Amino acid sequence: MTGEKSILVIATLDTKGTEAFYLRDKIAELGKRPIVLDISLRGQGESEANISPPEVAEAGGSSLKEIHESGDRVAITATITKGAIQIAKKLVETGKVHGVIGIGGSTGSLIATDVMRALPFGLPKLMISSTAALPGMSTRYIDTGDILLMHSVIEISGLNDLLRNVIDRAAYAIAGMVEVAPIQKAEPGGKRIAMTMLGPCEKCASSVRGGLAQRGFQVVGFSAAGIGDRAMEDMVAQGLFDGVVDLAPGGVMDHLIGGTR
Repeated sequence: MTGEKSILVIATLDTKGTEAFYLRDKIAELGKRPIVLDISLRGQGESEANISPPEVAEAGGSSLKEIHESGDRVAITATITKGAIQIAKKLVETGKVHGVIGIGGSTGSLIATDVMRALPFGLPKLMISSTAALPGMSTRYIDTGDILLMHSVIEISGLNDLLRNVIDRAAYAIAGMVEVAPIQKAEPGGKRIAMTMLGPCEKCASSVRGGLAQRGFQVVGFSAAGIGDRAMEDMVAQGLFDGVVDLAPGGVMDHLIGGTR
């Protein structure tokens, strides 16, 4: 890619506006073009975002009026998430966004990382979250995505020297990551093969990898422990691989007999 790189900034501006705009301005200061996506669930008045809540709600098949009148927070969150995903995917597919960064607490982190996981492997994704260290939350946020999760440690509630330092570091990180060339399809003659792996079949995996490498294939391994193999399926759907060797179908064994050994 050439020219100015654009970074999508995802935040709930009704609760994290000051912090999100500081992040936006820092990204612009670093020579990148920030595009702010406001995922506020109940924001009132005009939004200073490039993409406002009414646009997100419409993309999700609803309207801000319907959202404000609804008492079903689960349904509201699902609508906003759906709309944000549709908008982000279109921006990426048309080459208008080269990286994504989010900032928020629990709700903001859940929505923003749902959006990130819907985007292609290799697209830079960074989430600044004050709830990253809560038990079970980091695995929920990342799941099968290639997301860099940054624990803010302090609450994202009003700017101070410590929070500015956190945001500054995150801005520098995403600004650097978008300069890395995106993933391309394998060159002819150097096709990629995805292969599930697990400890008990390590020797077999090494043998299979060696044989395929001798024939000019790139072999990319995935742990069959429940996350890696699901991630592999997502990446296969993106067209990153030319074939699959399901050497260790651990998820199937877990389902059938309750264990991979």
